[in-house]
Amino acid sequence: MRLNAPRIPMVPQDQWTPQQAQLAAPMVERDNMLNIFRTLLTHPDAMTGFMGWASYVLSKRNTLSRRDREIVVLRIGFLCQSGYEWTQHVEIGLKCGLTEAEVAAIKTGADATNWTPAESALIRAADDLHRDHFVSDSSWTALTAHFDTKQCMDVVFTAAQYTQVSMILNSFGVQLDPGQVLDPDLSKL
Repeated sequence: MRLNAPRIPMVPQDQWTPQQAQLAAPMVERDNMLNIFRTLLTHPDAMTGFMGWASYVLSKRNTLSRRDREIVVLRIGFLCQSGYEWTQHVEIGLKCGLTEAEVAAIKTGADATNWTPAESALIRAADDLHRDHFVSDSSWTALTAHFDTKQCMDVVFTAAQYTQVSMILNSFGVQLDPGQVLDPDLSKL
């Protein structure tokens, strides 16, 4: 974690405005009111916009398989050193078919022996986007050997979304949800 305390305090449920309560309702109904959402409620108009795009990236409309999407999300979260993002998406990645060994290999990158050529291409594209905000020609060629045009676009959209999420989490100091444990490789304290 970059910060050991939040910079932006979470909005207590008993202080929610009607707009905040309406935004939170779907998460409360699913018993999924995470600290990121409690923090974003501080700025309901921004949260509304954020949730629209985030919902696309995490939906079945994203043309990447859930597993491939999570490889990109986890690689970006690790590169951004976002302890909160990593912690949340390790659990999601495991539910989407990643193994614990593969999750660990995401930290190593595309050269880890776990990856198929398609998975290595996803990780290299995420690395390029993180480093240079551009997918290099060689990485793009590798992506297009395994993924169609919409999937390649969704790789960029997913990496961009989770770069933004990591910036938000790191800068606002969103702390882990109760019961979660920070990966020691992501401890910046």
